[in-house]
Amino acid sequence: MPGLLENIASPADLKALSLAELELLASELRQEIVATVARTGGHLASSLGVVELTVALHRVFNTPHDKIVWDVGHQAYAHKLLTGRRDQFATLRQLGGVSGFPKRQESDHDCFDVGHSSTSISAALGMAAGRDAVGGSEKVIAVIGDGSLTAGLAFEGLNQAGHLKRDLIVILNDNEMSISPNVGALSSFLSRKMTSDLFVRLRKETEGLLANVPRFGRDLVHLARRAEESIKGFFTPGMLFEAFGFDYVGPLHGHRMGELMETLQNVSRLKGPILVHVVTRKGQGYGPAEANPALFHGVGPFNPATGEVTPASGGAESYTSVFGRTLVDLAQNDERVVAITAAMDEGTGLKPFATRFPQRFFDVGIAEQHAVTFAAGLACRGRRPVVAVYSTFLQRAYDNVLHDVCLQNLPVTFAMDRGGLVGADGPTHHGVFDYSFLRHIPNLTFMVPRDENQLRHALATALALDGPCAFRYPRGTTLGLPPEIPRPLPLGKGEKLRPGDAGVLIAAGTTVAAALAAAEQLAAEGLSLAVVDPRFLKPLDGELLTAEARRTGAVVTVEENVLAGGFGSAVLELLAAEGVTVPTLCLGLPDLFIEQGSQSELRAIYELDQAGIVRQVRAFFRRLDHPLAKAD
Repeated sequence: MPGLLENIASPADLKALSLAELELLASELRQEIVATVARTGGHLASSLGVVELTVALHRVFNTPHDKIVWDVGHQAYAHKLLTGRRDQFATLRQLGGVSGFPKRQESDHDCFDVGHSSTSISAALGMAAGRDAVGGSEKVIAVIGDGSLTAGLAFEGLNQAGHLKRDLIVILNDNEMSISPNVGALSSFLSRKMTSDLFVRLRKETEGLLANVPRFGRDLVHLARRAEESIKGFFTPGMLFEAFGFDYVGPLHGHRMGELMETLQNVSRLKGPILVHVVTRKGQGYGPAEANPALFHGVGPFNPATGEVTPASGGAESYTSVFGRTLVDLAQNDERVVAITAAMDEGTGLKPFATRFPQRFFDVGIAEQHAVTFAAGLACRGRRPVVAVYSTFLQRAYDNVLHDVCLQNLPVTFAMDRGGLVGADGPTHHGVFDYSFLRHIPNLTFMVPRDENQLRHALATALALDGPCAFRYPRGTTLGLPPEIPRPLPLGKGEKLRPGDAGVLIAAGTTVAAALAAAEQLAAEGLSLAVVDPRFLKPLDGELLTAEARRTGAVVTVEENVLAGGFGSAVLELLAAEGVTVPTLCLGLPDLFIEQGSQSELRAIYELDQAGIVRQVRAFFRRLDHPLAKAD
């Protein structure tokens, strides 16, 4: 039987639907989201939690004229389905398919590219100010989760919004149920009635009458306002937002469509900055996600009937897990070691550490800048903090790394998960810039482990140093090597892994495996290349690298990082400084934001897999007229 969703080509199609039909549509949206994410993986629980809110927003407002700015955007799947992308939704997060986040080039209904937390209020305020500068009439709405309010950027936006007094609506999506006792009939009734035309008009008329009372009019108005705020404050947690200069509305039950639409309709007519507090449940409508919202926040393919997640192929342990277990092992023998995460204890593998050492574990919320400076303070008092963070999120704390840690030469360790190409999350999440934005900072040691054992040794090395240290490791499974006992490595010393005379392949981090395989293939063709793992991006092993360059007469560098300012640049700088002039080829990622796709697909596209390295090295040696260089 045909459903409602297949007839929704744009949000305009919602206008004619009854409340009962909209509630049925919400159910169909959930079914479509679950069925799709079960195949592709993605952010499930957050998107399920805002289905009614999304429908209500699109029923009341008129995108793309009105602007809805989604924070992070991992909750915007229903938004995509309602804005003309249902036919492509099966390609969610796939190469060439629909992005897992709002993306301006994908739809006019996506007014701001997102993927990192806490940007919505600042961006929406900028849009509101821009609207007013040109005399526009559109409504601007920011939708932000309660977790994103832990970041300072969100409060910076709130602070200026309250000062500027622009017409702006901020929807606070509270999905942690922290204020669930406040979500009842009386609270919801007050919020809806306090925003109605009748109430607003009555309030203004009452204030006008009281103001005209001789001698005491102004005091009576003030007293009336205090009384209203006392009633609202008694039933709602709105005092904080009122202090920022917002009119506070809520909390509202986020899964009652009629109440949401009535309140949003009322709010759309109000002036100035308004904050609407909506309480939702992550995973709403899908039992497994309701029971385990953390697992289904970002999940791989799963069985939609049971919620059972499809196990990763190969059975090898993940790099994340190896890091987490190694940190626990090393911390058992060093009570100075503490661990810090920015709301990613499971994602960064710190859950075992938090369980084993709860007094030495700190989750600071989505606040990477604070995490880094907090770590610096701990280091000042003799601790050895380890900041576990995705590479892409450490970008948000660049100045704190430079100014608060490295300038003071403090022993803080940055363990950067998801280094390199991460796959389906796409350009907002690829960790392909850290070589470039870290290696130029004085005092910082930077390691690039090639496998899980080198990762263990990198962590041991970092904790033994008396200054700052960073190392990165990829998303995904390890090589399955027998575990070695973690030990500090000689500082700045690389390792020659394969002999060869025609040239040297110097591969950084996890590109070493592909480089070794490429060297074996080329050797079978008669072109013998040495392979060197530098192990340290900073300091480089100048003695080893220059010796191999001089001996072989040709250099090829390989990295899963942008070439601009990356590892190849570092090798070129070294060779120039040492007066070594040899033909050099730098392989890495171009000056682009890399699209979404699986890691293997993207490595093939950008020729960083075995086949790609072989093709590029052959072409390089043909340009050098090497007699053993084979044509493709």
